Amino acid sequence: MEPIRTAVIGVGAFGQNHARVYSQLPDVELVAAVDQDAGRAQAVAKQFGCQALTDPSEIFESAQAVSLAVPTALHADLGVKLLEAGLDVLVEKPIAADLAASDRLIDAAARNGRILQVGHLERFNPAVEAALEIADLPLFFEVHRLNQFSARSLDVDVVLDLMIHDLDIVLALSKSPISRIEAAGVPVMSTKADISSVRLVFENGCVANLTASRVSTEKVRKLRFFQPRQYVSIDYARQDGVTIRLDDQNRPQFQQIRPSHEEPLTRQLAAFIECVRSRTPPLVDGAAAKRALEAALRIRAEMERHAAIIDATMKSRTS
Repeated sequence: MEPIRTAVIGVGAFGQNHARVYSQLPDVELVAAVDQDAGRAQAVAKQFGCQALTDPSEIFESAQAVSLAVPTALHADLGVKLLEAGLDVLVEKPIAADLAASDRLIDAAARNGRILQVGHLERFNPAVEAALEIADLPLFFEVHRLNQFSARSLDVDVVLDLMIHDLDIVLALSKSPISRIEAAGVPVMSTKADISSVRLVFENGCVANLTASRVSTEKVRKLRFFQPRQYVSIDYARQDGVTIRLDDQNRPQFQQIRPSHEEPLTRQLAAFIECVRSRTPPLVDGAAAKRALEAALRIRAEMERHAAIIDATMKSRTS
């Protein structure tokens, strides 16, 4: 089988892992590591046995599929160029900085007949896949995603950095549009919100409470949801969970969720390569990623409205 030729643009923390996985996947050839920092590109290229480049246009002829792991503000401009050059693209989440930019990517992929996949990594977590199979009529969600502080991804707030993973999953599980949002966020270690608490109310009556923090002392990634006669708890990090269901005599029945442990990134990139090879739509396409982005931007607007109320309250007390 002819190998799919791949490249990674942006070989920081995320991109280096993409390069690693591509170098290990069967029937895949990593041809280039691209980064504006020539030293970083050379280091990654040396580690994984590929070419080091600083200009993305140099891969137009050598690669077929590309992972785009650059700052969010650059996704649309660079992604459109890649798609128009005939390359299939996996762009890291969020798909873009705004809805208009996401539309540019989606339209470019459609016009040029290219695969556009978005890196919502948790969709490829085996425990999440199990939850998607179990979900019938979720009515209430509790989601927590807490990380220790890191200097990476400070170009976006915690909603676009971390919570967007959970927004994508909750939207996929609830299968209903959002009707109302309550949200608050606070900047702590950066100039953007580093912790956020959100309540979503869906048109079908489902409610979701989500908390995301990148200033925690511990790392927590858990999803819980309740549906008629059943409770489901998923631990993203452990890739396992439990369900509690009432039987016909209203007795609780416990069942462990223990799928095979696999690296989500490996599963994600393998799925991307299969889409490239078979020309089939990806699990997380541009439309799904745009829905998650739209929810995140609505949350951001509600956080700003809440912050303005607090600011006005504080001013009134000091006047």
